Amino acid sequence: MAAAVAAAVLVAAALVVASASAAAAGGATQEVRWEVGYMTVAPLGVSQKVIAINNQFPGPLLNVTTNLNVRVNVQNNLDEPLLLTWDGIQMRMNSWQDGVAGTNCPIPAGWNWTYQFQLKDQIGSFFYFPSLGLQRAAGGYGPITINNRPVVPVPFGQPDGDITLFIGDWYTKSHIELRDMLDDGKDLGIPDGILINGKGPYRYDTTLVPEGLQYEIVGVEPGKTYRFRVHNVGTSTSLNFRIQNHNMLLVEAEGTYTNQQNYTNLDIHVGQSYSFLVTMDQNASTDYHIVASPRFVGSEPRWHDVNGVAILQYSNSKSSASGPLPAAPNDFYDKYYSVNQARSIRMNGSSGAARPNPQGSFHYSSINITQTFVLKNESPLRIDGKRRRTINRVSYSPPETPLRLADLHNLTGVYKTDFPTTPSNAPPLRASFVLNASYKGFLEIVFQNNETDVQTYHLDGYSFFVVGMDYGEWTPNSRGAYNKWDAISRSTTQVFPGGWTAVLVSLDNVGIWNLRAEKLDNWYNGQEVYVKVADPLGYNITEMIAPENILYCGLLKDLQKPQVHQARSNSSAHATARWSARLLATVSLIVAAVIFS
Repeated sequence: MAAAVAAAVLVAAALVVASASAAAAGGATQEVRWEVGYMTVAPLGVSQKVIAINNQFPGPLLNVTTNLNVRVNVQNNLDEPLLLTWDGIQMRMNSWQDGVAGTNCPIPAGWNWTYQFQLKDQIGSFFYFPSLGLQRAAGGYGPITINNRPVVPVPFGQPDGDITLFIGDWYTKSHIELRDMLDDGKDLGIPDGILINGKGPYRYDTTLVPEGLQYEIVGVEPGKTYRFRVHNVGTSTSLNFRIQNHNMLLVEAEGTYTNQQNYTNLDIHVGQSYSFLVTMDQNASTDYHIVASPRFVGSEPRWHDVNGVAILQYSNSKSSASGPLPAAPNDFYDKYYSVNQARSIRMNGSSGAARPNPQGSFHYSSINITQTFVLKNESPLRIDGKRRRTINRVSYSPPETPLRLADLHNLTGVYKTDFPTTPSNAPPLRASFVLNASYKGFLEIVFQNNETDVQTYHLDGYSFFVVGMDYGEWTPNSRGAYNKWDAISRSTTQVFPGGWTAVLVSLDNVGIWNLRAEKLDNWYNGQEVYVKVADPLGYNITEMIAPENILYCGLLKDLQKPQVHQARSNSSAHATARWSARLLATVSLIVAAVIFS
């Protein structure tokens, strides 16, 4: 009997391995090569170096389809180390490609490295950016569009065009100068402007906007409908986005199709992405303002002078945009405006997305919560004489050796595992911590924001259901107000000043994943932690094995071989074959145990 069971297990394992290998060998692969370097521009009238990719700022579009394999060969022509991360791309079972300091050694200046990953079971609008040392404040970001497979219908008609807009606050100081300010314990202060697609504002006010700035012009045809994909890639400022006299039909948020509803404006917080359908149904003889303006920024008068303005231009327009900019909401009179707007963004439960089955077929409200983390941020604290940001009074300090690499080589003492899962009044400390989460568990994370500005949090490797948000302190009784049916699933959520946001996560993706403040100044100053989701069977069983081109640093730097500039150093078929061999070996050990038991 044991021999029969063993034989059956072996046959099943062989079929799994053969199937995986065949899929990897036959799957479509898109390859790109990116040269990352500096270029000089003057978006706000002051010449400055920005980070460009293939001499483009913003960087080139990565336009792909669900389940496609992607190989991105990156040449680092900067004068400092580089990592690119892929905001919202889940890197299924493959945190090796995540591009953050906890999983990857940086690509040294002058070196070349190839990212390789599959866009498994995802659709939607995302972006990439450099993850180290405030580099995103100098650019280096670009769009990722994941299209539906032909067998999965999109829940709206084919748009007549696809338009990507990057909005974000901007400083004329370099990212190195901004880093120095934070290292000296200073705030970054009010930004010098807001860019739209790397360009300064249209001269909507001659007293505020200098003459000669280049601004973004979005050309459209009367009567046609366009899909606008809008990403806030700024440093720290929440922005309200609107198009003069035009309704914006929200259809997708970070990979989830939404219930379709019109907005005249929408708050987009740092790191968030949305897509809208906008029909060109207004008077086509004139231009219109596209506006991104600051939100939740206090009463300093100079904030009112900081607006990003582009132009929507009909093909037969005969006059410039006129009149005042369309007004933004004012939370001084109604602080719940933005909260209620955020609550109104809900999942389209009947539509398919990456798969044909409806998005709402995963009934998250019926699953028992297995772990709860309550994560509180507060005003900056002094730790070892430095001004730092914290979560539960812990300020993250990146070790020289990435956490995932340390685990692979069985190094001890690189990080601690006893991160506090609830707030306390313990003395603040600076250290390398991870949160241990149970594989295949169902995690509740409550973000408690005890500061006076909006926070945004992002979790790599996952999307989560945003089930609740409100002002005040979260308590277990707050669960009674959770959205139990159609909460939006996304990877970046806002937490309002003096308020909380609760999310639910199904822990089905093995790896070590970055949980961070998306506001770059807070992230740089320690407002992050890593979530470790380990397979009980051991690493490299469920998880993809480490790539052949892995970089070494820190305690493992002596393992690093000299750079070989080769774009094809990490084959998908080879990586999957090695993973399959490891799986087969593991199954064989199990079978042997059955036979001889």
